[in-house]
Amino acid sequence: MKNKIIDLTQVLNEIMPVYPGTLGPKFEKSYSVEKDGFAEIKMELVSHTGTHIDAPCHIYKGAKSLDKFPVEKFLGKAMVINCLGRSEISLSYLKTFEEKIAQVAFILFYSGWQHKWGTEAYFKDCPTLTREAAAWLTHFKLDGIGFDAFSVDSVVPADVVNPETLPYHFILLAKEILLIENLTNLDKLPDDIFMFHCLPLKIEEADGSPVRAIAIVD
Repeated sequence: MKNKIIDLTQVLNEIMPVYPGTLGPKFEKSYSVEKDGFAEIKMELVSHTGTHIDAPCHIYKGAKSLDKFPVEKFLGKAMVINCLGRSEISLSYLKTFEEKIAQVAFILFYSGWQHKWGTEAYFKDCPTLTREAAAWLTHFKLDGIGFDAFSVDSVVPADVVNPETLPYHFILLAKEILLIENLTNLDKLPDDIFMFHCLPLKIEEADGSPVRAIAIVD
């Protein structure tokens, strides 16, 4: 029996949501089969567009970029934690999953915000980790954590990025726990451990990259 593959990636297009204050993507059909004999699209987009991954150098000067990690960093055993109806993801709640967390490389947090994609509500009040919960996660051998929301932190203006305004970015990326944001279809994942892949483009000195995130379920 073949494994089931679940696509966890949002579609890239010009009407998609982007983080407030950042540039939206542009896609131009530079060549067409009808006119030129082949099709080719010119793309303009920032490295944190759509379903994407954050590298430590996104906020730490001189820290590791995505291309400096081995490809094994972007795939491994994963679990999903249901956070529906929660205003925060507390340490006491995470501790109820401690045994399973110790067995995985990735944790995906299902908040239900994936259903707000394309609306103004998507960028408001999604549940985030507490400072204690984020610090506790750094004691595990995690390669990354993912969210069906815009960020591990609340939205802040780009000109006030610091450890106080984006505390969980700073706590987790300092330990090279990568962040995968804007995931979708997390409600389709099983309670059991599954395989997760989030391969970024191999861009030199990449602070982030869109990914094609998938889950492989037995």
